[in-house]
Amino acid sequence: MTLAKPIPSKMIKGLYWGSTGLLSLMMLFSAFGYFTSEQMVVAFQHLGFPGYFRVELAIAKILGVVVILVPGKLILKEWAYAGFTITFLSAFIAHVSSGDPASVSVAPIIALILLITSYATLKRVR
Repeated sequence: MTLAKPIPSKMIKGLYWGSTGLLSLMMLFSAFGYFTSEQMVVAFQHLGFPGYFRVELAIAKILGVVVILVPGKLILKEWAYAGFTITFLSAFIAHVSSGDPASVSVAPIIALILLITSYATLKRVR
């Protein structure tokens, strides 16, 4: 009987920082777009969301990135991961329900995959 080899810690760190870095960049760029892009205003209207929600979501994304990147309490990080999970699932449902093409609807799923990878490797990196 052969036992599976453990994944080297260097690879785990690479997976964590790669997924966390990409996720953080995606969230910061989207938050910036929520504040500055007229196209985002139109997109939120298309999805049926009120204008203030775009601003709230941008602030929440920035705070979530800070909590995930800055060393601190694990429970705060877990709340940030939970918030992002709800955001990505809700975004996917909103895009599909609005009849958006798959090219638009898939973005939250890609973000969710990065989030799951980041969370799955978080405790092994700490």
